[in-house]
Amino acid sequence: MPTRVMKRERTASVNPFTQHPLAAYWILACVFSWLISVPLALSAQGIITPPLPYELHYFSAYGPFLAAIVVTAMTTGGEGLRKLGRHYLIDRARPGWLALCLFLPIGLFGLAVLVARLINGTWSDVLAIGQVSFLPDLGLAAWLMWIVTSGIGEETGWRGFALPRLQARHNALVSTLLLWLVWALWHLPGFFYLPSYKSIGLAGFPGFAFSLLAGATLFTWLYNSSRGNLLAVALFHGGFNFVTASPASTGLVAMLIGIGVTVAAVLVVVVYKPANLARPERQQYHIITIKKDKNDVGHRLS
Repeated sequence: MPTRVMKRERTASVNPFTQHPLAAYWILACVFSWLISVPLALSAQGIITPPLPYELHYFSAYGPFLAAIVVTAMTTGGEGLRKLGRHYLIDRARPGWLALCLFLPIGLFGLAVLVARLINGTWSDVLAIGQVSFLPDLGLAAWLMWIVTSGIGEETGWRGFALPRLQARHNALVSTLLLWLVWALWHLPGFFYLPSYKSIGLAGFPGFAFSLLAGATLFTWLYNSSRGNLLAVALFHGGFNFVTASPASTGLVAMLIGIGVTVAAVLVVVVYKPANLARPERQQYHIITIKKDKNDVGHRLS
């Protein structure tokens, strides 16, 4: 066997990114984000002085993005990065799916506001929808801010890197559960400094995690149904944060949105079944792509 090939094999055998790409991704996603969120949490508790600017919080959303870039570059190189980027192309999904992901959160919020009005007889402060923690009132610009941060920052990693690799080994529901466990843990530092999280306290973390599981199920459905389109899930994630992370979604409105998401998640499991959480032919499209990537890596390393 040529010496150069033997060296490549030896390097691959000790490369943790190649040996355990998902584990490497989980660790890096948390580390990159917690480099920001943990100091903010310590600052909020008075452990770090002087206080840190809480505006830094929004950069923690890019931990999953950076982890996906690093692990992809270390395992499949430039070609892998190009394939990851192509998941944002519009032609991977029908325009209807992109429109659904863009406007579904707004529609859910509007329905919750109307139902709340019928129940308690008063209107919620819908004009507060553009207010976000630690920043000036951005109005509708907050929608774009959430898409660029939580949408692209998180979804490039959670659904772009981790989910398809999990689904190459497990069914869609099991993959969602495994991803959800890390995703929920990733949010934990925010409970020590984010106003909306601090208001429910650590005692409310199990309830938060349960709602996150319902959301993760919907994300898997959207990702699989849109043939692995990251723009679709980024639009939905950004839009959902836009309506739920503002003072406009508190009390009864927040509860109704949570109920709506939970009911929708249950319907996805019942209608589309745990194996795919989408129409099988659409879900299999990008799973085959990931399996081909694995085979290509194997050929290059051998």
